[in-house]
Amino acid sequence: MNRRAALGLTLSAPFALAATSGADAQADDLYPAARAEGALTMYTGGAASNSTALIKDFNTRYPGIDVTVVGAYSNVNDVKIDQQLRDRNVSADIVSFQTVQDFVRWNAAGDILPYKFPGFELFDPHYGDPNGAFMATNLNPLTYLYNTQLVAAADVPKSALDFLSPKFAGRTITCYPHDDDATLYLFHTLQQKYGWDFVDRYMANKPAFVEGHAGVVQAITAGTKALSFDCSTHMVAEPQSKGAPLAVVFSQADLTPVFYNTTGILRAARHPNAAKLFTAWYLSKEQQIKTANWSARRDVPPPPGYQPLSSYHLADEYRAFVVNTELIASLRTKYLAYTGPVVNH
Repeated sequence: MNRRAALGLTLSAPFALAATSGADAQADDLYPAARAEGALTMYTGGAASNSTALIKDFNTRYPGIDVTVVGAYSNVNDVKIDQQLRDRNVSADIVSFQTVQDFVRWNAAGDILPYKFPGFELFDPHYGDPNGAFMATNLNPLTYLYNTQLVAAADVPKSALDFLSPKFAGRTITCYPHDDDATLYLFHTLQQKYGWDFVDRYMANKPAFVEGHAGVVQAITAGTKALSFDCSTHMVAEPQSKGAPLAVVFSQADLTPVFYNTTGILRAARHPNAAKLFTAWYLSKEQQIKTANWSARRDVPPPPGYQPLSSYHLADEYRAFVVNTELIASLRTKYLAYTGPVVNH
């Protein structure tokens, strides 16, 4: 993944809207002021290229706003924003990161602009700030994934303990738990249930580790690894649509952790109206459905082929976990000792 990517896109087609009402109309009311600002800078937790289609859709509906996306891992870009805040020279307008703890501390410091976008009341408050300082843009369960050509149906794990089987030695993969908060939450839920002996035995089975959940899906798609209990489920849809031999499993025995990406507008944003417009547009029902992911918005159905998240057995205290800084620091140190530092392949 490109840790330093940046992308600027501008489309200048004439602005034309279909008939709108309700929340859409309220979002459209922001457009004149946003277009007068003419620009928007968004920092994301991922490669900037991941946002290309999204920004194209935004500019098609709302032309004349020059959107720059600065992409890197969340734990890289949050350091940049911290420096901007210290220097009082903020270039980021809107932020979309996996690290919800950043939004919690920025909000506590008064660095986020509260904004109750149209439809805000339809979002589950468990995944956002009650005053509108931040909100989850998607909900991501961490499920099992396996290559159907490499794992027989009878051997598909039903619980995390099944991944300890000798038949899976050297064939499993996850993100580095000390590097990825969602994976750290996953390992923590398993360790809490099965003890540190589970981690010791898992490591004895010679698993592979990779930076980022896209790498997990890619390795299993390619067949270089066979299975994982650390699959960010929404990433599977695209390779499956292209015929990849992949299957997702929600465990009936273990809790399925849920993490999420969070968005917020910085109070010092240079283009606050453009940031509000983008937030209102992206968190609208239409766009949330288009993501083909689970949403914190109550009126958005689950992605095709899946049930609502509430029908699964979930570990759903991701925010409470990541804001526990002492626990996080201790666990990162411990898992670093297990896996060693991140190695990019």
